[in-house]
Amino acid sequence: MGRDTIADIITSIRNADMDRKRVVRIASTNITENIVKILLREGFIENARKHQENSKSFLVLTLRHRRNRQKPYRKRNVLNLKRISRPGLRIYSNYQRIPRILGGMGVVILSTSRGIITDREARLERIGGEILCYIW
Repeated sequence: MGRDTIADIITSIRNADMDRKRVVRIASTNITENIVKILLREGFIENARKHQENSKSFLVLTLRHRRNRQKPYRKRNVLNLKRISRPGLRIYSNYQRIPRILGGMGVVILSTSRGIITDREARLERIGGEILCYIW
């Protein structure tokens, strides 16, 4: 059985955000690097840098906190990430049926023939693909 690296990074980022951690370290693969580039471009994380340790490489992400750190945990201020397509059940969509998250405020990340892109880019290029995750 293989590991689901996309679900691992989503869970790591979600747990770090809920625990109010500033920095999170995730394994570096081509897919995770492309997803992190999208998160960085969309403003969900502040910074990302590659770190080499022995023969393994990691991505060190600096999370963007949109809430006051003194207040107790509240559900509505948390960065929400949800894995959609998974190894046991792949979910595909054409460009016309790509869902809009929060009326376009959220981001859908897709894996297409032109690489990993957001829902807005897929609609502009008129291509569909596998829906990897939702972010809002």
